[in-house]
Amino acid sequence: MNWEQITGQEKLKNLLKNSITENRVGHAQLFVGKAGYGTLPLALAFAKEVLRAENEFSSSKVETLNHLDLHFTFPVFKVKDKATSQPFQTDFRDMVLANPYANSDDWTKLLSSENKQLTIYADEMDELNKKFSLKSFEGGSKILIMWQAEKMNISAANKFLKFLEEPPKDTLILLLAESADTILPTILSRTQLVEVPRITDEAIEKSLRQKFSLTEEKLKETVFQAQGNWNLAQKTALAENSESEFEQLFIQWVRDAFQVKKKPEFLKNIVLWGRNIASLNREKQKSFLEYCAEMFRLALLQNYGNTGLVYKKIETGGFKWESFSNYISGANIEAILEEISEADYHLERNAHAKILWTDLGIKLSRYIHKK
Repeated sequence: MNWEQITGQEKLKNLLKNSITENRVGHAQLFVGKAGYGTLPLALAFAKEVLRAENEFSSSKVETLNHLDLHFTFPVFKVKDKATSQPFQTDFRDMVLANPYANSDDWTKLLSSENKQLTIYADEMDELNKKFSLKSFEGGSKILIMWQAEKMNISAANKFLKFLEEPPKDTLILLLAESADTILPTILSRTQLVEVPRITDEAIEKSLRQKFSLTEEKLKETVFQAQGNWNLAQKTALAENSESEFEQLFIQWVRDAFQVKKKPEFLKNIVLWGRNIASLNREKQKSFLEYCAEMFRLALLQNYGNTGLVYKKIETGGFKWESFSNYISGANIEAILEEISEADYHLERNAHAKILWTDLGIKLSRYIHKK
């Protein structure tokens, strides 16, 4: 990973570069921020710069993640009562090479492990001690990048603390975490904190223009939705086809919801609507829930006159956005969003999808008429 390939974060990149040139590299550093902000790309570029300073021919090995002195630790599930990252190293490298901004959901999806708890176990710490007790292959530093360090369980964290207190010679430890709240205070006190902020909208927009062909309207919408997260920005830019499908599903529900109050026979349409959505894969169902929540929020802003913040409207198929927005207010928005959040919670835990969507469709039909 080159510094130039990282979206935004210019101030932080310069800070990390200077720490190397001025020989101020702490042996243990904790990068805290969302994966989409660039914690892993920054760590990879930093590791590459450290190794390149020791051996100018090491760059290509780091770029392909095949440098023998660069080690990765990340959360996994147990395989035959053994819980180390070794069986998953190829999968992890493939994911990072394809998208270094990938997050925990991407990793879970790649491993098809939605029903398994991904954790960094004590077994992994035992393997680390073995690896780092050996001399480096190229005679310089050995670097550990621990992705999602907050996923260490208590046993692993205690063992890692010993490794951190007495690291082997010439060892650089880079911990990455979305939050430091669940990391042992004794580990925190022994690391140099590197806070990774959200990427600026300007940097997101610049990268989107370089990588995607988007209309100005779509570009503005994508930057707003990304909220400084490059992983989310890329997914949003690629999701145009899915959004068209989501829009049609949302319109279908709204029209049936307004009819069902006076014509109960339209309840059948809502049941069929729920079955249709239940046939989609789980990730797509979760994405549709996010889409619905966002459209309700935007409708509320429209109703309260904050039109400057309404970056997206539904205006296809004769849908009357302003008329719909008049029904979304402080009287029902909280209940609507709570139901959507509840549905997401149960979907994550493998609830019966047909029942879940039918129930949600009926409840939202009631709330939309609440004044």
